[in-house]
Formats: sequence, C-alpha cells, structure tokens
Amino acid sequence: MTSLIPSRGRHVAVIGLGAAGLVAARELRCEGHTVVGFEREKHVGGLWMYTDRVELDSLSADPDRTVVHSSVYESLRTNLPRECMGFSDFPFVTRSGEGDPRRYPDHREVLKYLQDFAKEFKIDEMVRFETEVLCVEPTEKDSRKWRVQFKSSSGVSGEETFDAVVVCNGHYTEPRIAHIPGIDSWPGKQFHSHNYRIPDQFKDQVVIVIGGQASGNDISSDIASMAKEVHISAKGVTSESYSGYNNLRLHPPIYRARKDGSVVFKNGKVVFADAIVHCTGYKYHFPFLKTNGYVTVEDNRVGPLYKHVFPPALAPGISFIGLPFMGLQFFMFEIQSKWVASVLSGRAKLPSEDKMMEEAIAFYAKLEDLGIPKRYTHFLTDPQGNPMLGKFKPEDEVVISQRDYFNWIAEQCGCASIEPWRERLYNVAIKKVFFGGDCYRDRWDADQLIKEVYGEFAKLKSNQDCSS
Repeated sequence: MTSLIPSRGRHVAVIGLGAAGLVAARELRCEGHTVVGFEREKHVGGLWMYTDRVELDSLSADPDRTVVHSSVYESLRTNLPRECMGFSDFPFVTRSGEGDPRRYPDHREVLKYLQDFAKEFKIDEMVRFETEVLCVEPTEKDSRKWRVQFKSSSGVSGEETFDAVVVCNGHYTEPRIAHIPGIDSWPGKQFHSHNYRIPDQFKDQVVIVIGGQASGNDISSDIASMAKEVHISAKGVTSESYSGYNNLRLHPPIYRARKDGSVVFKNGKVVFADAIVHCTGYKYHFPFLKTNGYVTVEDNRVGPLYKHVFPPALAPGISFIGLPFMGLQFFMFEIQSKWVASVLSGRAKLPSEDKMMEEAIAFYAKLEDLGIPKRYTHFLTDPQGNPMLGKFKPEDEVVISQRDYFNWIAEQCGCASIEPWRERLYNVAIKKVFFGGDCYRDRWDADQLIKEVYGEFAKLKSNQDCSS
C-alpha cells in the first residue's frame, strides 16, 4: 500500500556490509536517505570473506571467546547457479579471462562480485570499516530515534543518533550444536563447521559428520579425501547406506556417545570415532540490540516480526534484512531493502502496530497448527522439488512460498518482483541440490534456459545503456 506522505530522507545506520548490507545501503541512498554503514572487517563481503583463521574453541561454545566471523571453508562453492544469485540490475556473470568461470563458482568469485557491486555503486564511501557496533538502543529523549555506540579497531569509541537502524549482521557466526547424550565423557575431538577450513587435520581418522544439508554434504566429501572413514549422521536415514566415496557412509541420528570412544546410532550401529564435526547450522544473534526484551530469539525464531522484517512496536526505526534462510538470498536482500527504504521515506505505509502484531501472532499460530517448529519460522523457499517440505500440503504453501513473499513486498513498495527466468532457473537448480547427486554442480543440462537468461541480461544492459 502506497502512502501519500511526502518523501523525506532519514539518517540511517546499516550494521554489517555483507551482501545484505551492501544492497540495503544502495537502496536506502537511492530512496534519498543518508547512510552510515558499520563493518567490523577491513573490507565488504561479510560471509564471503575467507580466512584460514579459526576460533580456539573448536565448538564456538564459549560466549567470551574471540569470534572469527567467517564460516567459509576453502573448497566451498555456491549451491545455486551464479546467474540466479545476482542482484536484479547487476548480473552475476562470468568475468572475461579471469576468476572462476564455473556455473557454480567458488567463494572467491562471489566475494569479487560483491566487491564489484560495492565499487559500481560507490558503497565504500558510506562505510566505517573496522568498526564494531556495541549497542543499539532508543535514545532517552526520543524513543523514535536510535543511539548507536561503536568502537574502532584502534580502540576509539563513539556514538551517533539515527532515525533508523537496519540490521544486516548475518546469521552464520553463532553455531548450533547437536545434543548428544553421553558426549561429555566421550574422549574424541569435536568441531563445528564454523571452524572447518581444510581436511588435513583429519588424515587417517574416523570422522562423524552431523548434518545432511549443503555444508554437511560438502564437508563430509572434503574430509573423505583424507580420512580413513567418514560417517554422516542425518535425519531421515533409517539404515546404513553408502554414498559417493568408498569410505563414506550414511547413518541415522546419533543415539549416544560412550566414554570408550564409541558412538551409537539409532539403528544400533556402533562406530569408534576420532572426531565429530557438527554441520548443524547457526543461531540468530544480536548482542548489540537493546530493546528491553521486546525483540527476542527463541528456538531461532526472531520475534515478534512483521513479514520477517519489522518489530511492530519499534517499526520502522528497527528493521532486519536477510533473516529468512534457503531460497534466493541476494534477491530477497534486495527486495526487502527496497521495502524498508520506501517505508522510511514515507512512500510506502506500514499497518498500525496492532495490525502488524495481530498478523505476526496469526502467522506463528499457523506454523504451530501445521506442526512446524519455531526454528523454521524464517524458512523461505518454494515447496516443489524440496524434500524438506514433503509433509506439507499444497494449501499450506502460503506459509513458506518465497514467490508469494516477493510479490507481496513488490506490491507494497511499487517495485518489480522476481523475474520469471530467475524463478525458473531456481526451480531447476533446487531440484539438482536435492536429487542431482554428489557432482550436481558440474552437471548442467539446462543450456537452453541459460541461453534465455543471458538474453535477458543483454536486454537489461541495453536498457541501462539507453538510460545512461
């Protein structure tokens, strides 16, 4: 719904300059706002900045540890084709004669894409690098304004008042750890995938990898190249089966660990293991955000939130970009950012606080009625081709469909929704993720669709050239 309120610029802080923060800063400035970005690292890129450094606490369980913010492992490649990953007006295409030309490129290629985006739209000039945000809270004089306290890497502290704060700090630094009965007396070594980079340390060892999603599959295959045996423990597996490498086996979830070094799976299979790697995901974490208990994280549900973005009582002063997981992440960051920018300028209008809260409560109630755990509140994808959604009926799609979500936001802020080619490409790609086998990234048989996509890119460039 579009407001008749005249547009006016706001002074807006953006926390985190990964993919979400970059496009948020761009969209906010395009809407006429002044933007200050806060980035704790020396460069933009967020999640996609690789480092060989890991945390001393291999499970990252100590709240007082020194945090390493990258979770990227050396061999990581995208699990979607580059063409459907890019922002709507800045295609992610191969670079002539340089970089990684593969359809599913490595993490370095994604980082270069984001750096090129930042350069093209002059994002760096809005960013305070090597600056950590310590506290975000309403000001004492005016609860509609926000005080941001920060500290630079040189130790210089400061604070500044903003009309709004857009939180883009990502959700890949605070690990979730699997609960394993008996693990405290088990003598082996435990890691979380957050602290995995290369497989060398597992040479000739017996390793259990917990988790059968993207990182679990990638890391288990990586470790299998060095280890004696790799055992993947994943939900939905009822008996031992073999996968890919000769030394890699699949198992159901772990029943318990024993002090003699053995690990028992729920089917009774026993494995004596040297190490366990938890590829079990991450928790949302906003240690800087002080809302007097209004915004909470409960079983990985950030709430209360209207459409995954606005806390009703704090809107539009606080917003979150990028909470939903799965799906088309970069496009989601972009369209959420357009909505936030248009709401802050007055060009788009939010419902009343009561209406937003009513809708959020109704959404949570529907998830509960469907038996969907709180931790899947921000799961955003389309049901077709995704076995994780097999138990839901077609009439439940409104709960989880990214298509409907994108279309709804586009209507609010008067922008274009997801392009048909992008949706088609995503639907082909997501089926490959789940059903394409271990080498799905290197088997591509939808060349005609890619040809159509590059035709759309050519039209976009032609229109941009005409506009400029």
